[in-house]
Amino acid sequence: MTATISSPAITNDLASLNQNDLGLGVLRQPKTVVFGPGQRSQLPYLVRQLGSRVLICTDERMADSAQFAQISADLQSHGVSVSVYSRTAPDLPRENIVEAVTQFGGQQIDVVIGLGGGSCLDMAKVTAVMLTRGGDVRDVYGENVIDAPGLPVITVPTTAGTGAEVTCISVIYDAEKGMKVGVASPYLEAHAAVIDPELTLTCPPGLTAATGADALSHLVESFTGRAKNPSPEQINNHLYVGKNVLTDVYCRYGFSLLNTSLERVVANPADIAARSDTMMAAYCAGMAINTAGTAGAHAIQSPIGALTHTPHGIGVGALLPYVMRFNLPTRVAEFAEIGRLLGVATAGDRELDQAKSGIRRVEAILRAMNVPLDLKSLGLAPAQFEFVADQALLATRLTANNPRELTRDAIVGILRQGYRGDLNSWEL
Repeated sequence: MTATISSPAITNDLASLNQNDLGLGVLRQPKTVVFGPGQRSQLPYLVRQLGSRVLICTDERMADSAQFAQISADLQSHGVSVSVYSRTAPDLPRENIVEAVTQFGGQQIDVVIGLGGGSCLDMAKVTAVMLTRGGDVRDVYGENVIDAPGLPVITVPTTAGTGAEVTCISVIYDAEKGMKVGVASPYLEAHAAVIDPELTLTCPPGLTAATGADALSHLVESFTGRAKNPSPEQINNHLYVGKNVLTDVYCRYGFSLLNTSLERVVANPADIAARSDTMMAAYCAGMAINTAGTAGAHAIQSPIGALTHTPHGIGVGALLPYVMRFNLPTRVAEFAEIGRLLGVATAGDRELDQAKSGIRRVEAILRAMNVPLDLKSLGLAPAQFEFVADQALLATRLTANNPRELTRDAIVGILRQGYRGDLNSWEL
């Protein structure tokens, strides 16, 4: 399959097919967001507005930290009773949720706090619903199956990238199904998010890179995603209603921050200003994907991650250059604006050249974080390409957000180019 991007006529015709003709803007967000170094001190006050008995969902590394001890002590000093589930694992196994609901289902809990990376935040959001709803989490797989609120949730991220602190979706790994599944509902939206960049200072370099790449991919996929021009009924019934004018605002600011902050964090992990900029950008990306959604790179990464056991952010980062090239024919103007936002293009340049410069700058940021820009490095084999393509196409909630149609042949073409690590060609 060959997909050229050199013809301005083809570019304009394709781009006109999915523009935001309505001028629509849609956001979904927590009631309260507190941001800034040291602002975890606000947590007891937010909890006390909701109750006096809290369940904290976290992981073993965080539960053993001095920061966790301080947070727990602060809550208790304000009269809050603290229970802890500390066995949350990466990629959030279904078994974690089952275990937590079994352990705490008979207890009086007023508030659930998610403290940690994306899996801990997703754990808190789903557990809060299951503690009130009962049953098996498999009963709520999918979009809008949850039809009532759970316990109020406060999210406290310790990584800068997933955006889970402000999104109304949780991703769960179901071992019996052999795949990740989504639970999506406005009722998963956190009541409040406390975003404290100081909590990322102890984040290991590999995790910093993976989550940073994830945030960058969220910005790219939201800003260049499909505009759907939904009806009022579609806005009511679906979470991902497409790229829109409000998500674009968050993306533009996020790009301006990540353009320098990620490289500064790599150079000096103790740089709190760089950590703050990165975490603000990750929050912006989360706000964007909450209604625009992620797209092709995320759909393709999921089966690759299952096969190669590579971190999600690393896999998405490795795929992003090739998905961007595939989508370029329908998103020349958006990639050109990314080039200008990232300071590598000027309005006087040819628009296609601006767009290519924007893509190359995204690649340079990924490279600076030591994200491999080829799929062979992840351990993917050519014999697995067709399986990956078939599995990716099952993620319809993601593929529907891609600005250019993803066919089986198209995905295999993306995988072939990514396996070669071919960053010189602008064709598949």
